[in-house]
Amino acid sequence: MPATTSDHNAATRAVARLEMPEDMRRDVRLLGDTLGRVLSEQGGADLLEDVEALRHAVIAAAADPAADDEARRLVESWPIERAEQVARAFTCYFHLANLAEEHQRARTIRARERSGVEVPGSLASTVASIGERAGERRLAELVGELRFHPVLTAHPTEARRRAVVTAIRRVGEQLAVIDDPGLSAAEEAEARRRLFEEVDGLWRTALLRQSQPDPLDEVRTAMAVFDDTLFRTVPALYRGLDTALAPADAGRRPPRAPAFLRLGSWVGGDRDGNPFVTSQVTREAVLVHAEHVLHALENAATRIGRTLTAGDTTTPPSERLRRLLGRAAAAYPDLSAAIAKRSPAESHRQALLMAAQRIRATRERNMDLAYRDADELSADLAAVQESLAAAGAVRLAYGELQHLVWQVETFGFHLAELEIRQHSEVHERALAEVRAGGDLSAQTDEVLQTLRVMAWIQERFGVRACRRYVVSFTRSAADVAAVHELAAYATDGRAPVLDVVPLFETGADLAGAVDVLDEVIGLDPVRRRLAVTGGRLEVMLGYSDSAKDIGPVSATLLLYDVQAALAAWAKRQRIRLVLFHGRGGALGRGGGPANRAVLAQAPGSVAGTFKVTEQGEVVFARYGNPAIARRHIEQVSSAVLMASTEEVERRASAAAQEYRGMADAISAAARETYAALVAADGFAAWFARVSPLQEIGSLRIGSRPARRGGAAQDLSGLRAIPWVFAWSQTRINLPGWYGLGSGLAAVDDVARLREAYREWPLFASLLDNAQMSLAKTDRRIAARYLALGDRPDLTARVLDEYDRTVERVLAVTGNTRLLEQNRVLSLAVQLRNPYVDALSHLQLRALTALRRGEPDDGARAAYERLLQLTVNGVAAGLQNTG
Repeated sequence: MPATTSDHNAATRAVARLEMPEDMRRDVRLLGDTLGRVLSEQGGADLLEDVEALRHAVIAAAADPAADDEARRLVESWPIERAEQVARAFTCYFHLANLAEEHQRARTIRARERSGVEVPGSLASTVASIGERAGERRLAELVGELRFHPVLTAHPTEARRRAVVTAIRRVGEQLAVIDDPGLSAAEEAEARRRLFEEVDGLWRTALLRQSQPDPLDEVRTAMAVFDDTLFRTVPALYRGLDTALAPADAGRRPPRAPAFLRLGSWVGGDRDGNPFVTSQVTREAVLVHAEHVLHALENAATRIGRTLTAGDTTTPPSERLRRLLGRAAAAYPDLSAAIAKRSPAESHRQALLMAAQRIRATRERNMDLAYRDADELSADLAAVQESLAAAGAVRLAYGELQHLVWQVETFGFHLAELEIRQHSEVHERALAEVRAGGDLSAQTDEVLQTLRVMAWIQERFGVRACRRYVVSFTRSAADVAAVHELAAYATDGRAPVLDVVPLFETGADLAGAVDVLDEVIGLDPVRRRLAVTGGRLEVMLGYSDSAKDIGPVSATLLLYDVQAALAAWAKRQRIRLVLFHGRGGALGRGGGPANRAVLAQAPGSVAGTFKVTEQGEVVFARYGNPAIARRHIEQVSSAVLMASTEEVERRASAAAQEYRGMADAISAAARETYAALVAADGFAAWFARVSPLQEIGSLRIGSRPARRGGAAQDLSGLRAIPWVFAWSQTRINLPGWYGLGSGLAAVDDVARLREAYREWPLFASLLDNAQMSLAKTDRRIAARYLALGDRPDLTARVLDEYDRTVERVLAVTGNTRLLEQNRVLSLAVQLRNPYVDALSHLQLRALTALRRGEPDDGARAAYERLLQLTVNGVAAGLQNTG
């Protein structure tokens, strides 16, 4: 192993332990000790001894590779049943360690907020900076245009069962209670008892799914982030921005902060390669969305209404509010009388409680009382708000009531804008059948029925609820036209409102995007829609498939060039372009810190809006905890504001021009190196042998198949998620960096590369993301995986490029070790890696036996189960899957 990746391991780990915050150290120790006691109780003292023996062995091996043999010997000595118990123990430990890290992040965020010190990346600091540099008028324009649009997807990258996630959350609740300094001794003792109980429950919870989740399971899982986090976080987020914009009278005037968040979802709508997502599933998904948001709005309106006890004597109602109550009395006399009896001479309270009842009726489909749409509810809330303000009760008008107004504006009655996605080839076949006449295939009938369901959704919940239709692998304007023609056919000319979104995914398709869009805007249905939307056109860019197609380095640079070209094209055509970024959670699929990704976009391509997919484990990591969710949304929104300023755009444009030639040289060399590997004879079969690719499909972590189609030994049909997931398990993380070393080596000027790293956000983001990916690798263990393929030539090629990449990245960044400048992340990775090594040793035992065909039929199932458990555990340890 090169000095750059081994010599510093022991020292770095020691430093990491010393630098761990004391509160987090206490949490990790408490959770670890509690798990140890559970292991002793449930598996006997000898189980804990075996776990500890392996833990000490892998820690020793991290400092001295020669000690690695002891870890291997220990793992090989256990019966398969004991190996499985140890794998479960380390997996549970990682779930608890992740919880401790999350708890520390939330604790740090709250401490910063309480301190009153301006936090970098917050909306408050960004607003102050832009106001000072660009002026208040430009700031108001930027804030008015701001839009952050995360789109939740069901891409199978969340390896944890929902039951496990829930069990972890319960442990977290008790950890938060123990953290309260105001607890009495009895209260703390009870919290610690409950913590032990919940850790015991986590250990007893099956880590592997017994059955494949269906799409509606995935819909309900996604609802957790709305119920537990987003509904309450949104008004707090807007309130913070509003206060930053005008702190003197915040909460006593109409808000200046717009409702800038829009939630989207592909869960229940994305049927590309997933035959289990049907038109009926899409219909049910929207109903689930509506049930959750209407229930939340009803509860909020009831709560605020009950507290709004201002009497008509002190706070006289406006004429508009009197008319509203009069119409309600005429339409719903019994209900109005009952509310008035409980709240006599309290007109504002009566109006809000009536609104709560009407929201409930909307949820229960009582059409006589139900609201027609969210706009009608907004009008009622505006009447109450204006009346309170006119009566001088401005705090009541723009306090909690404003929070409800923001929630209605953000979520409507549909919660998330459900998007449909299907492959262009499916539409091509469907259109051919329709034009030919005669009987239609089941697939074509399903396409038509989906379009009919879209029309039904719009009729019931409004156009916003479901109007986008994403076409995967768009290659020409005909792919967009096909959807419009099929919609007209399906609905007898009464087609739903459609925004057909072309998705460009491969390197060739991305390069041809501008030419395709020139033809798209000439289509009659598109021209008519542009006239209605003021020239707004949405285009999606695929990060995952492009990186798998041409390599991470070339894909990153190509995507930047395409964004710049599309922004210039939109300006020429007077199009209001919205780029939809199809980024995965893993670095090999366009992942990484979202705020840095925004600032690294091409000049002119952000323009106040950032729309991005949020996938799998990333959804819960970013939105599972209220404090972390708010911080994440603030960071992204702040980056959107900054990236949209003329100053940042000029700086990025100048850097891109300055280093254009260098980037071309890097891309060409990286692409050639990547292509030479994946096109090598027998590469696909070798990859399947050295990784748990085959077994990942049996994990049942999503409803969608791992392949769109194609032979098992063909990479073209393999989705990007299992491609990245499998490589991460081998501890080499190849999709996140491969080719970068050769690319950097093609530029024989380290000083110039360092200059680009300092001056060009895109280049800095590329190298920093590669560092994160490389830091989670282990060359020694990876070599053992690669050796399973019996192709020393391919093994040498991968490891040589790995060594070259680490060396060149360190040279350009000026670091002596990976992530040296990112203390927090470096600390987390260094402390985790040896424990991940333990699971890798266990996985290698299972994988080696399975690949060599050693276990008989009776033992094979046990080895497969051990492999599945370790895949789950390594994913938890590395905190990423695909």
